[in-house]
Amino acid sequence: MSEQVLSVAGLTAFYGTSQVLFGVDFEVKPGQCMALLGRNGAGKSTTMKAIAGVIPSGAGSVKLEGREIRGEKSYKIARAGLAFVPEDRQVFPEHTVEDNLLLAAKSGGQGNDWTLARIYEAFPLLAPLKTRLGRQLSGGEQQMLVIGRALMGNPRLLLLDEPSEGLAPVIVQQIAARIKELRRSGTTILLAEQNMHFCLHIATHVAVIDRGRIVYTDTTDGLRANEDIKTRYLSV
Repeated sequence: MSEQVLSVAGLTAFYGTSQVLFGVDFEVKPGQCMALLGRNGAGKSTTMKAIAGVIPSGAGSVKLEGREIRGEKSYKIARAGLAFVPEDRQVFPEHTVEDNLLLAAKSGGQGNDWTLARIYEAFPLLAPLKTRLGRQLSGGEQQMLVIGRALMGNPRLLLLDEPSEGLAPVIVQQIAARIKELRRSGTTILLAEQNMHFCLHIATHVAVIDRGRIVYTDTTDGLRANEDIKTRYLSV
């Protein structure tokens, strides 16, 4: 078993002829919640999509528990144990909440399976909505649903792209609390965000990206004390 759940080294990516990522390097260890922080346009979502195989990468290495997954199709990466929750959520609008969850169900095989009961316990707002259609949910309810749906696949690593984007402050607090509980339960998480305060509340480690390059990695406590990094790369 690898010491890292995720290891990214020298990752590059392009949109057409424009290079967006320039040798991205970072690691996520078991049980960590790593926040990929940066301003809008810094390369956060591109990094997440390249790791998940949603867009092609140019060069470098992406290893999931020691297995090279860069260059594989996204569905094969998902089968290998990486669950990606995109920024636009992508609920199945004409399916009920419960059907959305059941469509992703997969045995974890290690006695730690996520079941419907566990999802409703972790996201109690979903239980009374289980017969409601995906298109009838609010943004916050959709966000909880897609995180729950990702967990139903019993992933080795959960990727969350901008989970607080476009949500009311009170809903952001609820999402933060749920992610924090997932981290405490041992779920390994990589999330991309530009909301620094959201990340400092829930993450254990941070990697700051700027113009497609990782410029800083540390614990959240380290970032909290580093005014220079916060001012240079994260202030709006």
